Amino acid sequence: TMTEQPQQQKQKQQQEPTAQEETPLLQKLPKEERYQSFAEFYPFYLSEHQNTTSRRLHVLGTGSSLVVGAIGIVLGETFLFYAMPVIGYGFAWVGHFFFEQNTPATFKYPLWSLRGDFTLFSEVVRGIRSF
Repeated sequence: TMTEQPQQQKQKQQQEPTAQEETPLLQKLPKEERYQSFAEFYPFYLSEHQNTTSRRLHVLGTGSSLVVGAIGIVLGETFLFYAMPVIGYGFAWVGHFFFEQNTPATFKYPLWSLRGDFTLFSEVVRGIRSF
């Protein structure tokens, strides 16, 4: 009937966005906080590593991966380099999932998180931060 057609057209118009309403998907998503420098990121990193056991696992993982890398260089065994991230992240992720009970920053900030791991390791080894 004639009354059904205008209603259907009205419903169709309500469902379809106009050209002004259409925006790229990324513009619709909430902006995530992005750090502009490592100096801004590192306090966040430390806040995600407050549990002593988690911090110790991070330090042990980073230290173990460095030892495995050094052994790989001395022995010329390249396969040991592939073990480095498995060892480092294995220890760290156990710390996050079981002790810290949070999501590793690696998933959101992979390079700064890696730098944070080595910075934390360095601070612990030099006695700046407690083990």
